[in-house]
Amino acid sequence: MYSQLKEKVYRANMLLPHHGLVKFTWGNVSQADRAKGVMAIKPSGVAYEDLTAEDIVVIDLKNGQTVEGGLKPSSDTATHLELYRHFKTIGGIVHTHSRWATIFAQTGKPIPALGTTHADYFYGSIPLTRPLTKAEIEKDYEKNTGLVIAESFKDIGYEALPSALVYGHAPFCWGKDGDTAVHHAVVLEELAFMAWHCLALDKNLPPMQKELLDKHYLRKHGKDAYYGQE
Repeated sequence: MYSQLKEKVYRANMLLPHHGLVKFTWGNVSQADRAKGVMAIKPSGVAYEDLTAEDIVVIDLKNGQTVEGGLKPSSDTATHLELYRHFKTIGGIVHTHSRWATIFAQTGKPIPALGTTHADYFYGSIPLTRPLTKAEIEKDYEKNTGLVIAESFKDIGYEALPSALVYGHAPFCWGKDGDTAVHHAVVLEELAFMAWHCLALDKNLPPMQKELLDKHYLRKHGKDAYYGQE
């Protein structure tokens, strides 16, 4: 019943090692089918070289129960579920421990918008969540991780900034589907790499000009966007 969705999620997951975003089993991709009320996600702890489309687990978006699949879903499933519940227009989520983005998460620093490469994809600095409390870590940790990400977007747009750094942890990215979320994760890692080196050269480097940020983001994503083909 969900073979097409599982195949898409399998292929999106396989893009993570292809792009060098994961080592061992340090990541996962999910994609939602909101019409059917489900999401499909990588199973927990399965090595990418052993992963098949049949292994992908289908989860009910409302109750979090397994609908199809014989393996345990990713341990981050509850985080994905909370993001789908709070970010109503997204259709795919990626979590990795990619090196450079994770450095920013572990040092408790957002990734600033320093140049036009950043502005082509993200309309401002990549936000950093607050630290989870002791109680949030000890009970419902994965669910609370999703909630603290959603909390970080209370006053900013999750569509214009499709990524977040979880304090002390690593990045989550999202998009209209799994492939788009992976694309954002690839871009995020490159931006983190560039930002780290820019700040190493000048620790007081200010964010880019607001006018330049507006121009580059809006020419691709604004109502009068003109980048690319029709």
